[in-house]
Amino acid sequence: MSDTAKPWTQPMPDAQFKLMRDILAAPSPVGLEGAMTYGVLKPYFESFAPSDWHLHQFKGNAGVVLDTHPGRDDMFKLMIIGHADKIRMQVRSIGEDGKVWINTDSFLPGVLIGHEVTLFSEDPNAPGHYRSIEGGTVEALGAIHFSDPAQRDGSKGIKKEQIYLDLQIHGENKKQQVLNLGVRPGDSIIFNRPIRSGFSPNTFYGAYLDNGLGCFVTAEVARLIAEAGGTEKVRVMFAIASYEEIGRFGSRVLAGELKPDALIGVDVNHDYVAAPGIGDKRMQPLEMGKGFTLSVGSIASEQLNRIIASAAKEQDIPMQRDIVGVDTGTDGMAGVLASIDSAATSMGFPIRNMHTISETGNTHDVLAAIHALHHTIKTLDTLPNPKQAFLDNHPRLDQASPLTHQGSAKPENDDEKSA
Repeated sequence: MSDTAKPWTQPMPDAQFKLMRDILAAPSPVGLEGAMTYGVLKPYFESFAPSDWHLHQFKGNAGVVLDTHPGRDDMFKLMIIGHADKIRMQVRSIGEDGKVWINTDSFLPGVLIGHEVTLFSEDPNAPGHYRSIEGGTVEALGAIHFSDPAQRDGSKGIKKEQIYLDLQIHGENKKQQVLNLGVRPGDSIIFNRPIRSGFSPNTFYGAYLDNGLGCFVTAEVARLIAEAGGTEKVRVMFAIASYEEIGRFGSRVLAGELKPDALIGVDVNHDYVAAPGIGDKRMQPLEMGKGFTLSVGSIASEQLNRIIASAAKEQDIPMQRDIVGVDTGTDGMAGVLASIDSAATSMGFPIRNMHTISETGNTHDVLAAIHALHHTIKTLDTLPNPKQAFLDNHPRLDQASPLTHQGSAKPENDDEKSA
């Protein structure tokens, strides 16, 4: 296959980048994911899904699942999961001076200062109706002139309790001005920072790559499968989950409801090579631009990993091994957490600056994940009996072959930095 025929070696087409941007831009803080699932992804699924596919919806959350063979529990069921929920800030209290004190959730306080945000406020007089407030910024000290020497030289940080939203309130009755807007404790606040193309080729940056990217990948794999005519033996369930950022609660509901035989969580990963202060900790050298990542360890199924890795190798799709401990940290854990017998693993793409306003990724890695998943599904669909294959082919270390010293000569195409 020539490089020109490999999408993961080419710039992402403009239309596809726009779709990715639209998914990532959807305001979907934890518990309010409908803007992404119903506002962007549901219409996109409906634009290409065959008439016999079905979109599952749920009562307790705004997750959705696009199902290629609804009701066919006799088939081998594969679930691919991205999560739509974004970490967010929340209104904690309102001060007499008009400051809106906020909780920082999973953000480091120092990365928030000075950034523009949008506050989403439920109308107290019309429950269920939300209004948005733009133009505010997140602050803590106000000015360097008001900080103590330790904060000025960096030896003392900013505490989460110091963070507030500044709506530029002034004049009389400052607190009442905020109350008159209907702003209340619990209202959600998210960054106002859509992604943009980066300076370096094939890069992009902005807020909330975690984890609109997993949703984008899941949706694009669904489109490729639809365009290829679907599957015969594998029932694929393209899932967009909720509540991942607070404990993977949404995905375990989806797994519990639909009981997949195999499950792949798709989520962002870390670029350890570029991470400040990490190099001396001897982390695996995952790096942006070197391909998708595949989790090894934890609950990751070696059988499922073997199929993914073989499909990627056959298509010359670059892959990096991600070493995980007791928990993948992703929706790849959904089957275990839901007490479902499901072969599972986690795939991703290294990004920089996770949980900041400037998360940074590489479109080649994202495209590599899309096409690796596409070819994995095609491979599974060629197995004579996928269910039986997973029952009978667990790795046997007692059958491992002896390995002797292999000398010091390097392979011709050795890459010392390969993961």
